[in-house]
Amino acid sequence: MVSDSREPEWVSGGTMGFVLIDEDLKYRAAVSRDARFDGQFILAVRTTGIYCRPSCPAIKPKRRNVEFYPTAAAAQHAGYRACRRCLPDAVPGSPEWNVRADLAGRAMRLISDGVVEREGVGGLARRVGYSERQLSRVLTAELGAGPLALARAHRAHSARLLIETTALSFADAAFAAGFASVRQFNDTIRAVFAASPTDLRMAAKRRALSGPPAPGRVVLRLPFRSPFDAAGVLGFLGTRMIPGVESIVDGEYARTLRLPHGAATARLRPGDEYVECALRLTDMRDLGSAVTRLRRLLDLDADPVAVDEVLGADPVLAPSVAAVPGIRVPGSVDAGELIVRALLGQQVSVAAARTAAATLSTSLGEPLSTPDGDLTTLFPTPAAIAERGFDVLTGPRRRITTIVSVCSALADGSLEVHVGMEPGELRARLEEFPGVGPWTSGYVAMRVLGAPDVLLTQDLALRNGAGALGLESTVDSLESRGAAWQPWRSYAGMHLWRFAGVRRADNEENRSTT
Repeated sequence: MVSDSREPEWVSGGTMGFVLIDEDLKYRAAVSRDARFDGQFILAVRTTGIYCRPSCPAIKPKRRNVEFYPTAAAAQHAGYRACRRCLPDAVPGSPEWNVRADLAGRAMRLISDGVVEREGVGGLARRVGYSERQLSRVLTAELGAGPLALARAHRAHSARLLIETTALSFADAAFAAGFASVRQFNDTIRAVFAASPTDLRMAAKRRALSGPPAPGRVVLRLPFRSPFDAAGVLGFLGTRMIPGVESIVDGEYARTLRLPHGAATARLRPGDEYVECALRLTDMRDLGSAVTRLRRLLDLDADPVAVDEVLGADPVLAPSVAAVPGIRVPGSVDAGELIVRALLGQQVSVAAARTAAATLSTSLGEPLSTPDGDLTTLFPTPAAIAERGFDVLTGPRRRITTIVSVCSALADGSLEVHVGMEPGELRARLEEFPGVGPWTSGYVAMRVLGAPDVLLTQDLALRNGAGALGLESTVDSLESRGAAWQPWRSYAGMHLWRFAGVRRADNEENRSTT
């Protein structure tokens, strides 16, 4: 048995984080109960018919009785049931989906967002640009399960959250999770968790995970891989916060959400091992989509050890990596909103962009039917901005025209932006609009798609951060230096932005004391 007290020799960083060459090494990782591998593969036990996360505290079976799967869906498809002790469906998602821009990676992001439940396999295939047959063949080969099986696993996870964290009847939970019938719901829960819905709810009450449930309210825990720079994420979101749409009070970030079936609000409070998430949903069918988008917003599925290993190898970045381990690249909960905010931020300060976004939201935002404390407004839809943008927006006429043109295309469907796009495709499509350049398209790809390898060398604050660190801050020199930061240049950019802010704060403090 491998000791828990020492670094496993099979672990290495690189382009995909931890690298496990073969199944024997995966078995050794599982024997060591190394939580860093949770979400990266599934261990299934032939003798019990149970599948587990690698860190499961149960006694590990003999090697000959174990097989491995890339996803929980693949293990379920093979007939295995989820372990009730380690809850393998409730771990951080695979960091592969942050990196991979291939068909499997793009499809998984869309499946997690609930596209199969809303649009069927045909809708998923259309979004990724493949036939249904070709899509099923690739996903089965890559992930061990086709789109329907992957979506079934997603529904099962959503159903368990509803069972354990709400007072919904099982019939309501079934349809909210996307099941076609209560019978299908019951059969799936029994097949996946080896327990009835009643058993799961009683077990949750004994664990007392979420306190007393309330109609439309769900409280759950969002796990992440440590380390997690929560302060940095909250600071980034806080400096861009739009009153009424977002708030930050006493370490809790909150915001309104426009989801497929209605409005919602979310309150997020980071802890040492997970982020506590309190959701208030208009329609419970949006639970899975809300959780996926919030995980993307906080970049909770990142592999911080792999990122820090690559960036920490640069002697100039190493002190920043040591000071702020686990830095994250904040994502987005709504592609249209992020695009508009990026366009408002072109060639202006963060404060000026925030003011413009606040004015836009006050004028065109949709009031919540029931405000949730300081959350009162939904960010304006592209259709509303396309219709009234010229009346409300201020600033250079060219920028206003660009915003209205892009919003018109988003509203009529001629521009479709979603997490299943390939970064190069998204950037090329955006740059077809006059007034949209590489900075804007790169920023959108980085935050909407979670693209990990975008270095915004045109950004003045990023170049100031590079200069403060002693790097040459021209576009060409940063492009050259950034080659060593691949495939995590987005995270390197966050370090440079952070250092620019630290240096600016130091200068302001020095001026105030002289």
